[in-house]
Amino acid sequence: MKTNKIIIHCTDEEREVLLKSAEILLNALSGASEELEGAVELKGVGEMRDIIRAASPHTTAANLDLYTPLLAELMPKYGIDTPLRQRHFLAQLLHESGGFRAVRENLNYSTDGLMATFPRHFASRAEAETFHRQPERIANRVYSNRMGNGDEASGDGWRFIGRGLIQVTGRNNYTATSQALFGDDRLIKVPEILEQPRYAVQSACFFWQSNKLNALADSNDIQAVTRRINGGLNGLDDRQQFFDRLAVLEV
Repeated sequence: MKTNKIIIHCTDEEREVLLKSAEILLNALSGASEELEGAVELKGVGEMRDIIRAASPHTTAANLDLYTPLLAELMPKYGIDTPLRQRHFLAQLLHESGGFRAVRENLNYSTDGLMATFPRHFASRAEAETFHRQPERIANRVYSNRMGNGDEASGDGWRFIGRGLIQVTGRNNYTATSQALFGDDRLIKVPEILEQPRYAVQSACFFWQSNKLNALADSNDIQAVTRRINGGLNGLDDRQQFFDRLAVLEV
């Protein structure tokens, strides 16, 4: 087969530039090739749905059908794009949302529940008894003067209660999420938007990315991930069980 040669007349300086440019291009192509060779194929919607169903048998078919396509679409856009990252992310979401059942925090605590979960917010058991099964009063007490919220009388605690699949909580987090998702402060005016399926998922993805949880997932440290989300280790055993059941994501 006949080949044609192209002869380029150039100075030594121009030749150096051309050779350096060619070297940079070859290195870039080599790196891209290595990345492709090491990439792990992520699960499709159907397979992911089956994996979540097996990990969380009490999740309804309707909620699986509702949330799995949104998760498959949005996770990669926020860097949740490896099996290990998705495993950590989904384990935390399944715990926080009770298996995709709740997109709004339930603070309907009994006196015993208040003393076990929020002991520092009540001077005595007798005081906690006056809040028994009163979610709005509980929210305004335990979330007051935190996370950008006003005092107990402001009502911010109840207004910015946990919403979405990862339970975005507090005025500061609502403001950041609103700016990221919409470019304005609409969530401050209508916080219930985060209860809509798409935004319940997207707010969780944004929270995960903005709190640098991909790096913690990469280190495979579920305690560090839980602390970043929860502020402590509440529900760690449940989160760990979901994580273990989701191991097939990495197969």
